[in-house]
Amino acid sequence: MIDPQLKNKVVLITGANHGIGAATAKAFAAQGAGMFIAYYREACPYPDQALAKARVAGVGGEKLYRAMQQQPIGTLLKDIQSQGGVAYAWEADLATPANIPRLFDRCEAELGPVDVLVNNHTYCVLETFDPALVRDKGDNIFGVELTNAASIDAHFAVNTRAYALLMSEYFQRYLKRGASWGRVINLSTDAAHAHEANISYAASKHAIESYSRSAAAEMGKYGITVNLVAPGPIQTGYITPESEVEIAAATPLRRVGQPEDVAEVIVFLASEQARWLTGQLLYVGGGWRMHQ
Repeated sequence: MIDPQLKNKVVLITGANHGIGAATAKAFAAQGAGMFIAYYREACPYPDQALAKARVAGVGGEKLYRAMQQQPIGTLLKDIQSQGGVAYAWEADLATPANIPRLFDRCEAELGPVDVLVNNHTYCVLETFDPALVRDKGDNIFGVELTNAASIDAHFAVNTRAYALLMSEYFQRYLKRGASWGRVINLSTDAAHAHEANISYAASKHAIESYSRSAAAEMGKYGITVNLVAPGPIQTGYITPESEVEIAAATPLRRVGQPEDVAEVIVFLASEQARWLTGQLLYVGGGWRMHQ
């Protein structure tokens, strides 16, 4: 039997009230790790009644994706606790730098120092350089806007700066307590390459990859591994039924990914079995993208 040796480890995960983050929190809790879950629900254009209706209907698209993002944390905490797990949560906007040390303070107060940091939160607004690609939003499609200063800053504040500051805060506290074992797993995307109508999201994720490799190089001698997971198309609510068919046909494993598919890889990277992996990026998408 493989023992990941994660029992009683403290895991701090961001962006985890839905999707990949929520699945990952459950997967770590199943290994006996204590979970501290950070999440943030940004302003949503839809009323609560419409969001609840979208969750019940379960039809992928823009509205279901927003509905999943707005989920209250109580359901996830109850799921973990009903299985005998331990989990706490705090809602905070990580684009505000002052919230990052506060997050670690709250985790330490409830569970103790962080052993495993999983940076999963994200901000994404579709944008483009090309006016011909601009489109209005509908119930099942996302709008695309021209890139602008505010959008660029928002992507980098959440997707890049917050990741870097979270890693720095984790590392400084790790050194202060004289720890000798640590794990950092950062979520990128297979769209971190040049990507039409997704330009600031892709750029901000590509920057995460650079920060992560630098962190792996600098933190390794202290006993910390730093790795990246880049999911392919994962059904977190945004993929329409029509797109699901197209994606499955173009994926070697012939289906659309689920959050649990990514969660298991994240747990592996935190496990003792991944002790000799650092500075690596794993594409987790059923072969949608392959390492060259």
